[in-house]
Amino acid sequence: MLTKARLIVLLSSLLGTPLLLSSCGADRSGSAPVQLSEGVPVGAVLALSGNANVYGQDQRLGLNLALAARNADGGINGTPMRLAIEDSGSDDPGANNAMTLQINRGMLVVIGPTLSQQAFSADPIAQRRGMPVVAPSNTAMGIPQIGHFISRVSAASDVIAPLSIAKAMERNPGIQRAAVFYAQDDAYSTAETAVFQKALAAKGLKPVTVQRTQLADNDFQNQISATLALKPDLIVLSLQGVDGGNLVRQLRELGYAGPIVVGNGMNTPNIYPICQKYCDGLLIAQAYSPELATSANRAFVKAFIANQARSGQGPVIPPQLTAQAYAALQVVGEALQRLDKRTPLKGLSVSAARKALMDEILGGTYQTPLGEIRFTPEGEVIQKDFFVAQVRMDPNGKSGRFMLLK
Repeated sequence: MLTKARLIVLLSSLLGTPLLLSSCGADRSGSAPVQLSEGVPVGAVLALSGNANVYGQDQRLGLNLALAARNADGGINGTPMRLAIEDSGSDDPGANNAMTLQINRGMLVVIGPTLSQQAFSADPIAQRRGMPVVAPSNTAMGIPQIGHFISRVSAASDVIAPLSIAKAMERNPGIQRAAVFYAQDDAYSTAETAVFQKALAAKGLKPVTVQRTQLADNDFQNQISATLALKPDLIVLSLQGVDGGNLVRQLRELGYAGPIVVGNGMNTPNIYPICQKYCDGLLIAQAYSPELATSANRAFVKAFIANQARSGQGPVIPPQLTAQAYAALQVVGEALQRLDKRTPLKGLSVSAARKALMDEILGGTYQTPLGEIRFTPEGEVIQKDFFVAQVRMDPNGKSGRFMLLK
């Protein structure tokens, strides 16, 4: 059954224009007092439907685990944190409408949206309305530069992506001919492929071909055939999970046996059912490793495994997107706690609380599953621990893990 909010999102998508959701919730922004009767209000905008839902599902789990940890530790100085998650779908109008709904509901901060493409559309709305945003998975360059109220715990592509190119060259010193694929209709993909191509150039490699795809593509035979005719010994992909998984599978089925480097869009175990046994060997740079030996990460991994056991899924390894979402809510919770101790939220208007919270977020240092992080004044994450992993599929060809490479 369609809710009113989702019906408006659907109409917006059909019309190609964003529609405001002011009628879907009382606008408590501005001078209205912060509402704490149901808990400290924190919002999230996640892609829980559409072709990016594989990311949103990972993120929702991370948020719920962090929420449970925060509330078990007393919430915000004795007041529970209340999390409202809104499905943005996987398109820009859905993100715009979900962001507007969370602002109008009186949320003090929004975590999300899931995709960089959506962030470039929805974050300007938050910036104009003075709504703090903590992005858990936006890696395209330019996200924090949208404005003062926009920050992210996800390191930019230009920090992480070159690490996987370097590792591929280290493990395969004879590489001379690289081919590149990217989705030309996706902000993340176009930003990351530029980083990958710059990293290749720094290693003396000019791509023998750059193949452009679309997010909705599922048949890549023409692009692959043209590429394999050029005899590449390295293929580099900047694609999302579904199209990337299909391209990997088709590359292997059509005979390519060399190394494949993939970008952050495929940094989820949800690719395993798509490329299956052909996922094996993929190289990817990561901002998170379950092997990071810190107390914060050990506590997160323990909570993740316990949750999977309760749900009957078994003790699997937590993916990066779940860890980043957990870190985003952890940052928000700790910042809210500091703010409330200094200036009680109960006495603040929504707009004043949002402004003060943004300053508090940017001013903190946080011990998260990602390691220690803090922010630049612009809202860019400062993180020192990064990793390169290789996918190792299980014999059944349907499950696997990201194995950390030393």
